[in-house]
Amino acid sequence: MLLVVSAFVVLALVAGGGFAFFLNQKASRNISQEDLLPSSGPSATLPDGSVVELPKGVGQNYLIIGSDARPGETASRSDVIVLVHVPEDKKAVQLIHFPRDLYVQIPGRKKDKINAAYAYGGAPLLVSTLQNLLGVKIDHVAKTDFEGFRNMTNAVGGVRVYAEEASGEGRMAVREGWNDLDGEQALAFVRERKTLSEGDISRGRRQQAFIKALMIKTLTPATIANPVRLTKFVDAATSNLVVDKALDVGQMRSEAISLRNIRSSDIVFITAPFSGYGTAPDGGSIDIVDEAGMAALGKALRTDTMDDYADASVTP
Repeated sequence: MLLVVSAFVVLALVAGGGFAFFLNQKASRNISQEDLLPSSGPSATLPDGSVVELPKGVGQNYLIIGSDARPGETASRSDVIVLVHVPEDKKAVQLIHFPRDLYVQIPGRKKDKINAAYAYGGAPLLVSTLQNLLGVKIDHVAKTDFEGFRNMTNAVGGVRVYAEEASGEGRMAVREGWNDLDGEQALAFVRERKTLSEGDISRGRRQQAFIKALMIKTLTPATIANPVRLTKFVDAATSNLVVDKALDVGQMRSEAISLRNIRSSDIVFITAPFSGYGTAPDGGSIDIVDEAGMAALGKALRTDTMDDYADASVTP
C-alpha cells in the first residue's frame, strides 16, 4: 500500500496537465476491485462466542496481503500480512508485520497459523481473524504479489538496501550490510526465509527494509523527473493490485496526497508481538502470541496512539 501511495504522491508532485492525467488513467485501468471485506461488517467474536460490532477507530487501517505463489502454482498463500495504520493527523505511518506462523484462533475453525485463514476463506476470513485478534476495525484491504517487487525495483533503476545477515549464492548473493539490488536480486532478497536466523521473522524485517528503500528511491528527483522511469514505476506499482470494493482510486489518491509530507523517519515498522516459538498439535512450528502485547497493540490502534506504542516497543 505504501508503494502505491508513493505512486500517487508522485502524481501529486509531477507537473499537471496531460502527463499527470495519463499516469492517473494508467493506474485506474490497472487496479481492480473485489469483495475482500467480511460481509458481516466490522465485528469481533468474544471468547464466550458472542459477536460484538467494532466501533470506528481513529485514523485508517489498511490490511495488505502479499502472495509469493510462483508461476504455475495454484495454492493461495498469504506470505505477507501487514496492517498499515495511517493516523488522523497524517504525520506518520506505522506498518505492523504479522508473521505467517502466528498461532491464532480463526473464526469458525480451530486455532491455526494466521496465514491459514487466507487459505480457508480468502481475504474476508483473514480480516475477521485480525479484527478478533486486535478488537480493531480494518477499513480497507489490498492484495498483490511478489512479482511487483521485481518490476518496481527495475522501474526505478535498482535500490540500495541494508541486510542484517548474508544469504544466497552467485548473482543472488546478499552480503551483510549495504547491497545494491536489481529486480531479480530484490525478489530473491524479500523471498528468502529458510537460511535466515529467525526464519519468517527475519524475512519480515527484510521486506520492511526493502519497502522503505524502494519508497525513498521512488521519491527522489531521479524518478520523479524522469518521465520514462516514472511511467514504468506507476505501471508496476498498480499492476496486479486488487482492492476492496469500498476503496476506489480517488480515495487512494486523496490519502496519498495527504501523506505527501511523510519522510523516511516518519515510517515505522513493527512486528506484531509474540512471546516465543512453539509446536502446534499437528507438529508444525508456530509463533506464540503475546496476549498482553497484542491487547496493547489493539488499544493503540483504536485510540490512534501508535506513536506511543512504537516508542515503547521499537528499539532505535
